[in-house]
Amino acid sequence: MEWMESISKAVLYMEEHILEDLTVDDIAGHVNISPFYFQKGFAMLCGFTLTDYLRNRRLALAGSDLATGDKKIIDIALKYGYESPDSFTKAFTRFHGVTPSQAKKEQVVLKSFAPLKIKFTLEGGYLMDYKIVKKEEFQVIANAKTFSYENAKEVVPLFWQDHYKEGKGQTVMGVYGINLDPQMGSDSFEYLIADPYNAANPTNDIPSGFEIRTIPAFTWAVFPCKGALPHALQDVNKKIFSEWLPALKEYEFAAGYCVEYYDDPTKYPKGTQDENYYCEIWIPVKQK
Repeated sequence: MEWMESISKAVLYMEEHILEDLTVDDIAGHVNISPFYFQKGFAMLCGFTLTDYLRNRRLALAGSDLATGDKKIIDIALKYGYESPDSFTKAFTRFHGVTPSQAKKEQVVLKSFAPLKIKFTLEGGYLMDYKIVKKEEFQVIANAKTFSYENAKEVVPLFWQDHYKEGKGQTVMGVYGINLDPQMGSDSFEYLIADPYNAANPTNDIPSGFEIRTIPAFTWAVFPCKGALPHALQDVNKKIFSEWLPALKEYEFAAGYCVEYYDDPTKYPKGTQDENYYCEIWIPVKQK
């Protein structure tokens, strides 16, 4: 229950400090979880990012304030962290479907966005396959790009699409998808589309746009995924945070790395859409 209780505690903390300039570090630090894994786990369990949650809660509260109070729009904008009426109006209209002026003067329907309530339920009851594997450091050749946690869910798949559209798949097939945030405390992370690289026997010069990276030696929790992408991978990812992690007693996260391993799609009749397609999720762990 430790992980779920931490999420619940974090939600309460956000509600109590909703008018403050909260950062991911503030929230994750309050529950003693690294920002890297807290953001990942929060999005997996709750269905939206921390940034989305805070923005939606503030805009819902702003709507209520405008509809029931007599404060000026600029005062409401400043109260909920917007530096100008313009930026507030754009965000408010996008969320509620009406402008702040309409919400203040007319009887219009506004959207609500209630605080999250984390409920502990008995689920699972089945075995979740995983293995603990010690791996030495290894090198990869990679196409690397930095992303913000705020929009990673949308832009990382586009990064994969661009990788193949630009012909980079001829150099790096994409055996690995690797999240890197070694400090586990920033608002952004690096993502690598990568293949194994043998430094002892390099075959060619490193092409422009690619680089060699070293993944440190770790003890990894390795989770097998079987089924069509992206659903099989998303399902296992969610179970890691909702079922495996809360029940974990002997291990904890070791570092801000997360590796997705993808089997060769050409081995399957329907490629990555095949019901038997195989991939893995690797998470570095250490004993408590």
